[in-house]
Amino acid sequence: MDTAVTAQKKWWSGGHSPFNVSYGKLMMWYFLMSDAFTFGALLISYGTIRFMSTSWPDPNEVFHSFPFVSHTAHLPLVFVSLMTFILIMSSVTMVLAVHAGHMRDRKAVAKWMVWTIIGGIAFLSCQAWEWTHLHELGAWWGRNPFANADGTVATTNFTNFFFTITGFHGLHVTSGVILNIVILSNVLKGTYDDRGHYEMVEKVGLYWHFVDLVWVFVFTCFYLL
Repeated sequence: MDTAVTAQKKWWSGGHSPFNVSYGKLMMWYFLMSDAFTFGALLISYGTIRFMSTSWPDPNEVFHSFPFVSHTAHLPLVFVSLMTFILIMSSVTMVLAVHAGHMRDRKAVAKWMVWTIIGGIAFLSCQAWEWTHLHELGAWWGRNPFANADGTVATTNFTNFFFTITGFHGLHVTSGVILNIVILSNVLKGTYDDRGHYEMVEKVGLYWHFVDLVWVFVFTCFYLL
């Protein structure tokens, strides 16, 4: 019994879990699992309403605008495809930052973290433009100016779910950018060199990859189906 208690105390104080990963990384995985349930509940609710409806707005008719291009131009899903590409590339730069951390290459970590932050800010800027454009067309919570694909009047379920879920995801991207800036500051100060490892970069990288993965489901549900 004493041996078990001592082992438990050693695990807790040493920062390592029985799963052969650090305590901090394990807690990040727990957090991401709980967050996945939240996104899952939102997307399942959306999917239930979407497929119980006899008709729904056509994404090709709703999302066809592009910044600095004439409103008469019809470019279905081009802009959101650009947003998706930016977010995926930011995930690639995060992978490179984590790899550089394993190599204890502070300059490379800082470089790839900067590019990841730029990618996150670019994505948020694109989303801000999209929201602003849709709001100018009359779309918002409780308002839906878009007709269903069959020409019938649409309910506000489409816009309510769209702004809620994409807004919740945007909040996560914003949090990720802030976390990345904090981590970058510590990298530049040499904090992780003093600690002897760059595990914090890896933990924030897990969060960033999760945010990117969630966007794949959001993109599929709202823009493709």
